[in-house]
Amino acid sequence: MADYRNRFWISIILLVLFSFSAEAKDHNIVDYGAKPDGVTLNTSAIQKAIDQAHLEKGGRVIVPTGHFLTGSFTLKSNVELHLTSDAVLLSSTHFEHHKVVEGSYQRSIIMSSYQDNISITGSGTIDGQGLETALRTDSLFTAGVLDQKYYNHIEHRPRFYMRPMLIVFMKCTNIVIRDIHLIDGASWIQHYDRCENLTISGITVNSDAYWNNDGIDISDSKNVYLTDSHFDSSDDGICLKSHFDDEMLENVIIENCSVRSSASAVKFGTKSLGGFKNVTIKNIKVYDTFRSAIAIESVDGGDLENILIDSLEATNTGNAIFIKLGHREEDKKYATLKNVTIKNVKVQVAFERPDYAYNIRGPALAIFHNIFPSSITGLPGHDIENVRLENIEITYPGRGHKGMAYVPLTQLDNIPENAKIYPEFHMFGELPAWGFYVRHVNGLVMENVSLTIQNPDYRNAFILDDVKHVNINDTTINGDNKTNHVIIQNSTDVKIDSTLNPIIFK
Repeated sequence: MADYRNRFWISIILLVLFSFSAEAKDHNIVDYGAKPDGVTLNTSAIQKAIDQAHLEKGGRVIVPTGHFLTGSFTLKSNVELHLTSDAVLLSSTHFEHHKVVEGSYQRSIIMSSYQDNISITGSGTIDGQGLETALRTDSLFTAGVLDQKYYNHIEHRPRFYMRPMLIVFMKCTNIVIRDIHLIDGASWIQHYDRCENLTISGITVNSDAYWNNDGIDISDSKNVYLTDSHFDSSDDGICLKSHFDDEMLENVIIENCSVRSSASAVKFGTKSLGGFKNVTIKNIKVYDTFRSAIAIESVDGGDLENILIDSLEATNTGNAIFIKLGHREEDKKYATLKNVTIKNVKVQVAFERPDYAYNIRGPALAIFHNIFPSSITGLPGHDIENVRLENIEITYPGRGHKGMAYVPLTQLDNIPENAKIYPEFHMFGELPAWGFYVRHVNGLVMENVSLTIQNPDYRNAFILDDVKHVNINDTTINGDNKTNHVIIQNSTDVKIDSTLNPIIFK
């Protein structure tokens, strides 16, 4: 991965040089007619300032102290949007003020397509007024103003792309997002789609305003650096996606971030058409997260490879590690998932749902369940390949009980594959292991893994089913007084610490 890191840092240096250009002229939006009263719609004034800076081949557009109400506006090449510390860009709550991003189907307050050298800086705030915006849009469906085909009748809300995001950049290059505060979106907070040379640092996201409030979505982009940022969101925290068969998310470094999420904290997918390659994620703090601390999903025909997750600590989370190979798109090739290393990870799994304090909580599970283990699952004939777990410490609450649900070891073959359904840590129903459930994997190393249960659980710590070339070393099981900790079925070349006393079926 060294080569892509070198190319990446060259891109960062160029971005910094652009961002601090001494020749850039300032354009204060007040000078173009903007009013900081939180009532006047300032879309036109902001756009005029941007257009003028762009016309002059570059400049800063200043948002000064005050609350500036705005609809959608477009950031153009060689323009830096700078929000001073007491500046607030306040999204209009009116649907007609939210425009569709050029070349996309999504709506956004700040949008940009096919532009180069753009940035958003300063310690000011972009406020999406998400709850009021979403409910106002919802009322337009009730009144028959908007077409019902754009309404999600199962979840009882407008589809996510009918609600504005705060930032959407599509096919842009050389981007800097630095130090801003993003709050209360009506949909995803920010989406960077098919962009190149993207640097995001020191930003703060706080959005528990409405559904689908992903902290950040980055899809099919190249040379991405995300660092020193905080995400508190009522959906996935840091979400990496691939929306196009002929595109890929590639050469990404994410480090020194914290995440609180009412879904998954760090997630690859769910959309995974082209795939993911060369992604390094380091030094992440996760807390109060409803679903998985780490979710790695390749389920739509894409290729996922060369992933490193190093130094992640999670407290009060619903699940530790979820790695899934699926096949949701029957007309596409099978996805691949290989060469994944996860190391130096410490997770504390909660017994109760971890997101009880959120205003918008993740949907309650439809099944009555025992606590879910971590899982690594491919498909029959399509294995996950070459996974390494090193220095992993997971504490489970235990309390799995036969009276709540029961999959006896004689019925391992009855656990569904669920290749076509939406991937999530609870997708199989109850799993017959409390620590790790591993199926359809070729090449797995687990070294220095410590699993602890705080209360008794009737299940064994590990299930290994249809696996090949597995090596489990220096693994400790704490709090479980059963003699046998590992159940192995239909597997070959499995090497395990003798202290785990495996039982082998078939």
